[in-house]
Amino acid sequence: MSAAGGTNALVLADEPAKTCFLPEKLLFVRWPAAGSEDELFAAAEAALADRDTAWEDGGVWVTDGPAVLLDSAEPGADLGVGHPDGGRPEEAPVQLPAGRWRVRALHKGGEFPWVGLVQLTAADGRL
Repeated sequence: MSAAGGTNALVLADEPAKTCFLPEKLLFVRWPAAGSEDELFAAAEAALADRDTAWEDGGVWVTDGPAVLLDSAEPGADLGVGHPDGGRPEEAPVQLPAGRWRVRALHKGGEFPWVGLVQLTAADGRL
């Protein structure tokens, strides 16, 4: 999605969930419901290993390099700026090279644990 000023954003989901980025797998892991991090990451690994996983196509995301993971309720212009009542917006670096990324997503619910995955692959198939 392109915003005013040419900034691109990748919106991961419409519900709040603790999220991290695993650069070695180019994978965002979202935590909708799990008893522990170990349980969450085991569910993520199982989904990645399962050839029958039904991934949803999320289109292509074009980025000029490293990005920032943030809560979509935070205005991007407020990153790094303190809140009037104290604290700062939460943000985490997403280290990835510039390029065109094909986005695929999965939300596994039903059986516990639930896990959300968003994975990037090079849109030209090189990675």
